Amino acid sequence: MHWKPRALILDLFGDYLRYAGNEVRLADITELLAVFGIEPATVRVNLSRLRKEGWFSTRRVGRETVYSLTPHMLEILDAGRQRIFRRRDEKWDGRWTMAIYQVPESERAVREQLRKQLAWHGFGQLSPSTWLSPHNLISEVREIADENPLAKVDALWCGTGDLTEDRDLATRCWDLNQLATDYRQFITEYSPRHNDALAMDTDGRAALIERMRIIGDFRHFPFRDPYLPRELQPANWPSTEAYTLFGAVHRQLGPAATDFVSKILGAPLEQGPEALTQPLSG
Repeated sequence: MHWKPRALILDLFGDYLRYAGNEVRLADITELLAVFGIEPATVRVNLSRLRKEGWFSTRRVGRETVYSLTPHMLEILDAGRQRIFRRRDEKWDGRWTMAIYQVPESERAVREQLRKQLAWHGFGQLSPSTWLSPHNLISEVREIADENPLAKVDALWCGTGDLTEDRDLATRCWDLNQLATDYRQFITEYSPRHNDALAMDTDGRAALIERMRIIGDFRHFPFRDPYLPRELQPANWPSTEAYTLFGAVHRQLGPAATDFVSKILGAPLEQGPEALTQPLSG
């Protein structure tokens, strides 16, 4: 696997380092990244960029540089990880959240920002300025409207009254065929790794690598998957199976990986990160 240093750093902070008092020495970060074949110079460059972007603050302790996530970026990281490690499983009442926006032609940056924000919340694009979600996200749309005063953003809570039409809307807003294909590839890849013997026989270093690999492979799904209610799902929809498999493997590898990181840091983590991945409810 080709590791992306930036994503790896943020995943390590999200799963482990934030539970070490949220302050980590550069030397320890460098040692952890070396497990994935990342050179020290590359670590320093990426940390410097992340600091300039506001992800980290630094302080000196003797000759050591200590990194910690800034409060705002910790909130962003938490929100993103909620998308990865939690999911909706609710009964649908037949209604959609519809977001419709109007943006002056001269404000292309605003239009692009709206698209990114709506997509991040799981909306699918029905037309250039109309987006849908099968969940009640009225408050989220209103927050987006408040953050983009140069745009006119309307939020509607509406329905077609026809399940066939609703299913057609889902296929028009999201590429469900490609998503299903990618989910099934993920299941094929990781199903053989889901067994207790593997978890018990895996040493800490290997567990950490495997755990970061499955996070890296799964992390994009929550931002592509609208978590369709069962009434809207195509036949044999693999989303739930993939999510359940991800959670099981992530939890299995947790103790060994956490212990390995703790030894590098020289201190126990405050919270076992395996607790973040919960079995699917409902």
